[in-house]
Amino acid sequence: MRHGKTATTGTVLPGRAPGLHLSEEGNKQAREVVANLAGVGAIDLIFSSPMERAVETATPLSQSRKLDITYDDRLLECDFGTFTGRRLDELSKLPDWKIIQSAPSRYTFPEGESFMSMSTRMVDFMAWCHNFHRGKTIVAFSHADPIKALMAHCLGIHLDNFQRVIISTCGISAIAIGDASNYALYVNSTTTPNMKVS
Repeated sequence: MRHGKTATTGTVLPGRAPGLHLSEEGNKQAREVVANLAGVGAIDLIFSSPMERAVETATPLSQSRKLDITYDDRLLECDFGTFTGRRLDELSKLPDWKIIQSAPSRYTFPEGESFMSMSTRMVDFMAWCHNFHRGKTIVAFSHADPIKALMAHCLGIHLDNFQRVIISTCGISAIAIGDASNYALYVNSTTTPNMKVS
């Protein structure tokens, strides 16, 4: 699940800069997560990116289900390097932006992370969950680009097309992890996902 809305959502690339909290609307979305996941049944574990906006989104569910939040750096936002904190309308005018949109698998942010590295750590997190928490229902709170990359992987979409996957604030995406295949059950829903593979 992506974190809730912040004051900069859709206008600024906040990246890993500390101190960004949920807006009033984002806090409302975080509270709604509890109801949106009510139909899932038992939840065994809650993981979150250490960023404040992700932790704040996870907290109402954690309190409701009486589960601790485990922080995992693999769920962090992409490290946007020198692009961190800059306005999206400004960044969209840069030559780099065309590569970011059309061939992200070949792009590394200046003094930051590559999209390929971001995707790899998310897939690694998924595989780790399967290996060490097999059969468990896990809710993991992360950020738009990392979730988009993971869902693209599960859907068999090349990373260069991962920008076509839309992940809204507090959008739910559900994955069934198997030994041979991973199934994308839901992408970017705001209602309770169907957690079963038919």
